[in-house]
This record gives sequence, C-alpha cells and structure tokens, in this order.
Amino acid sequence: MWALGVVSGLSIVHYILQLYVIILVARALVSWFPMHAGSPLLPVVRVLDRLTEPVLAPIRRILPPLRAGGMAIDLSIIVAIVAVEIIASLV
Repeated sequence: MWALGVVSGLSIVHYILQLYVIILVARALVSWFPMHAGSPLLPVVRVLDRLTEPVLAPIRRILPPLRAGGMAIDLSIIVAIVAVEIIASLV
C-alpha cells in the first residue's frame, strides 16, 4: 500500500515538472510578441514572468543572452527546459 502512494506521488511530481515545461514554452512564445499597456494578455505575461523568472535569472547570470546583430538570443529558457526534462526523467 505504501509503495502505491510513493509511485503516485512521483507521478504528481512528474506532471508538475511537465506543466512547468509548458509554462516555460508559453513564456518563450509570448516573448516574441510586443505587449502594450492595454493588451488583454498582459496579466498572463506577468504570471508567466513570475513563475519562470526565479529559474531563468540565475541561468542568465551564468549564460548571458547571445548577441546576434541587433538582437539577443536568450538561451536560458532552453537550458531550463532541458534541466527540467532531465529532472523529470530521473523522477
């Protein structure tokens, strides 16, 4: 009986990690679109920022965005997704 509880607990952790990957992908997608003060998606962007920034900021300190001409490519989201997927596979 106890083993069943551990397995289901690990499944919940796995699903939470997968949900976080979806949140990271959503953050990446909304970053491609300009947000204006009156945009109806602005609250969603703020929530995504609050959920992801605690993970992404330390990665950015180690791996700053790459400059490519007049733009910068932020690799922190890719690193975070890979790290979360590795952790999820270990659970």
